[in-house]
Amino acid sequence: MQKIKTFTALFLLVLQGCGGSGDSAVPTQPVRPPTSTVVTTETLARFDIYALAGEIQDEPKIAAKMKVTQYIIGQEPIINYEGDIGVEYRGSSSQFYYDKKNFGIETRDADQEGISVALLDFPEEEDWVLHGPYGDKSLMRNALMFELAKSFGHYSSRWQFVEVYVENDYQGLYVLLEKIKRDDNRININKLKEDENEGNDLTGGYIIKLDKTNGEHEGNPGAYDLYTDDMSFISKHGSKINAICEHHFIYHTPKSDEITDQQKTYIQNYVHAFEDALAGSDFRDEQKGYRNYINVDTFVDYFLATELSGNVDGYRLSTFLYKDKNSKLSMGPLWDYNLAFGNADYCEGWSNTVWVYRSEERCAGGVFGVPFWWYQLLADDDFKQQVKSRWLTLRANDLANAKIEQHISTMQNTLLNTEAVTRNFIKWPILGSYIWPNYYVGSRYSDEVNYLKNWLTTRLDWLDIEIANL
Repeated sequence: MQKIKTFTALFLLVLQGCGGSGDSAVPTQPVRPPTSTVVTTETLARFDIYALAGEIQDEPKIAAKMKVTQYIIGQEPIINYEGDIGVEYRGSSSQFYYDKKNFGIETRDADQEGISVALLDFPEEEDWVLHGPYGDKSLMRNALMFELAKSFGHYSSRWQFVEVYVENDYQGLYVLLEKIKRDDNRININKLKEDENEGNDLTGGYIIKLDKTNGEHEGNPGAYDLYTDDMSFISKHGSKINAICEHHFIYHTPKSDEITDQQKTYIQNYVHAFEDALAGSDFRDEQKGYRNYINVDTFVDYFLATELSGNVDGYRLSTFLYKDKNSKLSMGPLWDYNLAFGNADYCEGWSNTVWVYRSEERCAGGVFGVPFWWYQLLADDDFKQQVKSRWLTLRANDLANAKIEQHISTMQNTLLNTEAVTRNFIKWPILGSYIWPNYYVGSRYSDEVNYLKNWLTTRLDWLDIEIANL
């Protein structure tokens, strides 16, 4: 009986700390969310991964089972999905530095072939991401950015907070995301077939990205020798500041083992032509300049999203572009914001009063540089005017301070009301501890959220002035 009283006291202290009114004292085991009877309180969906056919690894996926349980107030728990999956670890820096792992999931049929299903309220698909916030102790940076991304009107991943168990072992608070891929409900572009190698058929759809290769977790971060001609091609222009930087565009769709030589040549030549036009003396010209090659609106919105978030990886990593058939090159979708909003202690990633696109001026020794594009685009008065007009429109509506603060408060309340914050930091007792690359370390969950709110308030004020003065 004494043990039960002690555990109860500790649990109440955790709830007090997570609510922002006390310090956290954590028991050694997480408390499990309800799994039966009628649901009476807000509860996050539960993902159970089990029956693993070996140890989870970073490629290839191993066979397993997954059960997804949804909790709706007034109803009994609903089994949203129960069946086969393939599962793997994903991420580069996060996989190397963090104990809490991200998962890549493929829903499968009994023959281990991919099968599209509707997880929770998401459209049907077969490829999913379970992102586990760890270094981001607000637990909401990615979710917040994906929520704000709706303001721009382009596709970005849907998201939902969930909790994950592997072989009945609690893994913590996660965010269910859609893997970036070509699909009618994701990046809705033409499906480029292997036999489409000439004419209009060859013009789309492609997805490429500026990013690291797999391999950082093997102790070789940022090594250029990890890139190959089979998986990527190199920009002919590089960075404005750091001349040694190479910008590698990785083939995302079609995949490197599926894209044909003709398709590689086409997308390489298209990107090179865009960069040549942007770097040329006639770059502002409507016919000869860069506007002939890109969807400018998407570049404007990507610029604003990256600067809004202060994403230290912006422009240079997890940076996607796509090209549909008979269409221009577009920026997006947005991805990977766990180090954004002041959550990085390098390259002034903590600062809310600097331009991200000029990060190489502060961090010139970095391996992954920012393409010259953004300096050159901002040398065009028409592009700058589009940035200014778009920012004013967004700030008057979906990016108003009050609306952003409401998003943060809603997420915080959900995580507190469901007690997911408590369970997560019982499993991972890292509040008050430095986790790479934290700039700010709060002793309580409320401290982490308040830091995020205050950082954004200052950032918005600074951007209002600086964008007007571009």
